[in-house]
Amino acid sequence: MTSHNESRTQDARRATPRRIRQIGFSQRVRLEWLEQTANLVLSGNDRIAVNDALQELLQDKVSIGGQAVRGNREKIITILLKVWLTAPAELKSLRVSGLELLKRVPRLDHLPVHWGMVMAVYPFWADVASQVGRLLRLQGSAAAAHVQRRIREQHGERETVSRAARRVLRSFLDWGVLKKTDAKGIYSAAPPVTVDSPALIAWLVEASLHSRTNGSAPLRDLLDSPSLFPFRLAHISAEHLASLSPRMELLRHGLDDDLVMLHCQTADDIRS
Repeated sequence: MTSHNESRTQDARRATPRRIRQIGFSQRVRLEWLEQTANLVLSGNDRIAVNDALQELLQDKVSIGGQAVRGNREKIITILLKVWLTAPAELKSLRVSGLELLKRVPRLDHLPVHWGMVMAVYPFWADVASQVGRLLRLQGSAAAAHVQRRIREQHGERETVSRAARRVLRSFLDWGVLKKTDAKGIYSAAPPVTVDSPALIAWLVEASLHSRTNGSAPLRDLLDSPSLFPFRLAHISAEHLASLSPRMELLRHGLDDDLVMLHCQTADDIRS
């Protein structure tokens, strides 16, 4: 017989796969656009006001003169809004905490906050980052063709998959976490950004868990995840990590084998 807690766990785990399977992130998105979106939200603007401000921001940058109802500009704005304003209900607490971090941490640390929130809302971003991170570790460089092949193996041989992967890679270049090399389509890593704030590390770990199908992973894998290749995370103990977020819990398998998982949320938690 299934207990109430087991039922909650199953319900929460069933709620995540649709976001995990979707691509969603199909446009080249600049870091400064996400920063502007977060600032607009932090200033208390509602969705209409944020949308209008982003339309003005992007009018001379994307789809110039375009009249399509769902042109690239509208698709980019949808992404920006979904990250910092209309994130899925199960990410509400993560989004609120991320906005608080943006108010408190130095500007240099805004990059990992935006990265983490995009990764949680659009796990496809994390999938591309993981492939890039693995190739950088193995070879010291990442070929776009190799990333594309691995992503198509994971998500299917579709043009939408290839196009989205290209635009995510382009975004990595725009964000300054990848650099072009002399060889066409071959990228190298920019110097990693050191993240030593325990609160920021805990938040990034939580964001990473939201990008994973089962919402759990060994702590050592999370801190050294290839999806976080632009960053060098300082060591943090499992106990310290858990103490910084009520939305994560630990399951100890051995002396140094700590499994970190997301707390299952009830409908009341999400609505509150």
